[in-house]
Amino acid sequence: MKHCIYSRRFFLEKLSLTIIGMIAFHPKIYSTYTKRMNLILDNKNDDLSRINKMLKYEQSLIWLFTGNSITQGAKHTHGMRSFSEIFAERIRWEMQRTSDFVINTGVSGSTTLQVLNDFDKRIAQFNPKVVILMIGTNDAAEDRNITLKQYRQNLTDLTQRIREIGAIPILLSPNTIIIEKSLERGRLGEYVVMMKDVALHEDVIFVDNWNIWSTDLQIKYNGRVFKELLNDPLHPNGLGHQEIAVALFKELSIFDPNAPTCGGVYYEGYH
Repeated sequence: MKHCIYSRRFFLEKLSLTIIGMIAFHPKIYSTYTKRMNLILDNKNDDLSRINKMLKYEQSLIWLFTGNSITQGAKHTHGMRSFSEIFAERIRWEMQRTSDFVINTGVSGSTTLQVLNDFDKRIAQFNPKVVILMIGTNDAAEDRNITLKQYRQNLTDLTQRIREIGAIPILLSPNTIIIEKSLERGRLGEYVVMMKDVALHEDVIFVDNWNIWSTDLQIKYNGRVFKELLNDPLHPNGLGHQEIAVALFKELSIFDPNAPTCGGVYYEGYH
């Protein structure tokens, strides 16, 4: 029986690697794949209900964000809030959970391997209840020499170690990038598909920024996503960070269209 389980997992891994390239670069196929995967994730994943119960019944939670420069919010926001800071505003002010704490251990340049090697320092020591991981843009860079298979294994190890410390993992895919101006990351789309596949196999909450930026936000910004949401070919600007935060709010069912962090209009004209 054990041999059969391992054989099935091996088969699924090989099958995933075979179709990754085709899916990543064909929008219609990727969209169909996304819809089917979402149905499976919705059926299997009970982490969302756990988070909703914690928000309802637990007085204090520690939310931890980690990843690369995008998670860190380094440089490219021009002083505007990063998506983890917007999340903190939503939780601690708008939802009045003032005993919750939001920690950001993102470090510019990080890959899954570096987060894994620094797991105790960047994650475990803070005893978080929820860990939000956005990673992959640097893993996909050719000079990092992290293959799709290694990326998959690193993500799998990270999600499992997060669960071992009693926390709920959440995976956020990288946002879309300007491939023509960042050719060394030309296969990033394949890494995004691999992250989604890990989320499926590990029953992890998954926010597909890549798909959202390629579809919904292209419509919202009239095909000007790169112009409106990026500060350079890779990094979101302040508005891009807000869109990442909004996608996370929607996935966690804490989105309120009237709230300022969710894009609602707010202005106190008495001054």
